[in-house]
Amino acid sequence: MVHTHPRPARPRRVAVLGSTGSVGTSALDVIRHLPEHLELVGVAAHSKWEQLAEQCHAFKPRFAVLIDEAAFDRADRSAFPRETQLLGGPDAVQRLVSEPDVDVVLSAVVGAAGLSGTWAALDAGKTVALANKETLVVGGPLVMELAARRGAKLLPVDSEHSAVFQALTGHTAADVDRVVLTASGGPFRGKKAADLASVTPQQALKHPTWQMGPKITVDSATLMNKALEVIEARWLFDLPAEKIAVIVHPESVVHSFVEFADGSVLAQLSPPDMRLPIQLAFLHPLRVPGPTKRLDWRTLSALTFEQPDPETFPALTLGFEVAARGGTCGAVLNAANEAAVAGFLTNTLAFTDIARCCRAVLDAHDFDPRPTLERLLALDRWARQEVASWTRTRTPVTPCP
Repeated sequence: MVHTHPRPARPRRVAVLGSTGSVGTSALDVIRHLPEHLELVGVAAHSKWEQLAEQCHAFKPRFAVLIDEAAFDRADRSAFPRETQLLGGPDAVQRLVSEPDVDVVLSAVVGAAGLSGTWAALDAGKTVALANKETLVVGGPLVMELAARRGAKLLPVDSEHSAVFQALTGHTAADVDRVVLTASGGPFRGKKAADLASVTPQQALKHPTWQMGPKITVDSATLMNKALEVIEARWLFDLPAEKIAVIVHPESVVHSFVEFADGSVLAQLSPPDMRLPIQLAFLHPLRVPGPTKRLDWRTLSALTFEQPDPETFPALTLGFEVAARGGTCGAVLNAANEAAVAGFLTNTLAFTDIARCCRAVLDAHDFDPRPTLERLLALDRWARQEVASWTRTRTPVTPCP
């Protein structure tokens, strides 16, 4: 029997954190195509006030937030429509996500900086469409505990986790033997470690199937993106690390597999387009026609799969290790990686140094199995400083807090 979901009485009201990034602009496109179902209440960006103003003219939201106070001071108020109230500073995000008019918050701020907005939205009991995997990498158990305590929902926007979420409908973690996350393999699939020693940022930023921001694109090239997704899946679906696997699938059509205890395997397939998981998180459990292209079965000739190469891409091994250990490891790995990627993009670190640097910083930290949020944030700061030391000396020099 097919159950139908009733049409909502009014559109779901959405706040988009990170509206000027690639996921944020995709989210606005979904809202633009589905005015009967979705209404934009607020947008938040770090510093790109001109682009934020353009978005406000297109959608007329009640609120716009510039997180960077210098950008807020610099912004031309007359560039924003009179229907939109411009707010500034990090506290403004908390005000936006706590608004009674907001039903769903898209957390799409890149990196650990996205944790505070996600935390505030969950604390306010909102449904959070989570595109910021670092939230769970850094503070997985604390974040899931907060969501449960506040009765808030956490719906994944990463295409892989959205696929798992869909396959798990009606099931629990106890029914699962294994979750297999698919990876495109990035621009260097099939290469060996020796081939990657002289990789340039320009080469690393040429992703074969996805259009993403520079940080995530480099993470895809090192497979650190998949490592972070393993950690995210561990907390989001309450699965031990040994029940999570990764397989390389260059077509990026199958977004993940779930293997159940009886041997049945469910997969979710769609063209590589972030608008589909975004729409699903906004409207769940409702499914309606949206802006994404359909899978064309007439042109689909083959789907290929291969095992990842952990010797060439050691970041993946770090992901499984951190997922198994938990505690402070996620915060340290994430911060070290963010700093190392920034170093690579500014030509102060080699591509192959990114994973080496993360390993050195992870090994140097004082592990705590049950950290507080304050402890995690302190380790985030320490790990970033440690990367700066590592780039100069190749050895950790700063005592761990």
